[in-house]
Amino acid sequence: MNANLQVTEKSVTELIDRLKGLKKEISKAIVGQEEVIDQLLITFLAGGHALLEGVPGLAKTLMIRSLAEAIDLRFRRIQFTPDLMPSDIIGTEILEEDHTTGKRIFKFNKGPIFANIILADEINRTSPKTQSALLEAMQEFEVTYAGTTYPLERPFFILATQNPIEQSGTFPLPEAQLDRFLLYIKVGYPTAEEERQILENTTGRKGDEIKRVIEGSKILEAQKLVREVHINNDLMDLVSRLVRATRAGSSENKFVNEWVRWGAGPRAGQAMILTAKARALLHGNFAVTQDDIHHVAYPVLRHRILMNFKAEAEGVTPHDVTRHLLDIIRIGKSI
Repeated sequence: MNANLQVTEKSVTELIDRLKGLKKEISKAIVGQEEVIDQLLITFLAGGHALLEGVPGLAKTLMIRSLAEAIDLRFRRIQFTPDLMPSDIIGTEILEEDHTTGKRIFKFNKGPIFANIILADEINRTSPKTQSALLEAMQEFEVTYAGTTYPLERPFFILATQNPIEQSGTFPLPEAQLDRFLLYIKVGYPTAEEERQILENTTGRKGDEIKRVIEGSKILEAQKLVREVHINNDLMDLVSRLVRATRAGSSENKFVNEWVRWGAGPRAGQAMILTAKARALLHGNFAVTQDDIHHVAYPVLRHRILMNFKAEAEGVTPHDVTRHLLDIIRIGKSI
């Protein structure tokens, strides 16, 4: 075993211990939802952004706040409303007077986007114009205002929430916006046992305070480690074939051609590989398995496959397409 491998194994062990501590702190406020929390941690390790969707009352906002409290990074919450303007997110110029010279100058007053963890609460309640204010930040990790570009401090994450059942006063997220979210995470109802525990925890004495257990520098180190995780050529080929098979017209699969309007682009393949590597590392492995790819395929693809009218009318979803493709596309086996 060479020295570099020893250092890597030590780094992985330390990272796993810190992530276990992070999950323990989150569990002080959140009961259950282990898969959702794992997907949030995968988002962090892969260096991307996540969109959480669930009905009201499932603690989406609390989950993100609890996660932010356990990480030593700057956190800002933006409540998205129909009257929110891009300047409310990015910032704006204000006129100030220089008391020394008496001259008036414009100074850029930074908005809440200039933090490390951004909670975009109920993101679909604001107009596409305001939603688009996040595009450059999500992709380039910088913000441009009045011709000047301002870099955002890394690590930088946008964690957005939306409600799937309310239609009044909401705006669908444009496909270009959705594609910039690494994962689209579905938050479901708790089990009967978990719900009873939630009732007990939230109606009695106040729970333990969440402690900060990991620093931003460790998150950046973890993101570098993720990219060192091995993925063999067979699995790389599997991801490529899976993503390409989602595209109607070019797919050899009749199921896809019948139900899908637009399939996933190359960014989906990048996201699937990075999140599979992050999941492997989260479970203490330094090589991606087919199981890792199958677990991340759903949150990676569910917002990147656009169904046609026939599919919507008959209730066929991106989840169904992904499940179908995972069933038929295997290592070394063509469709």
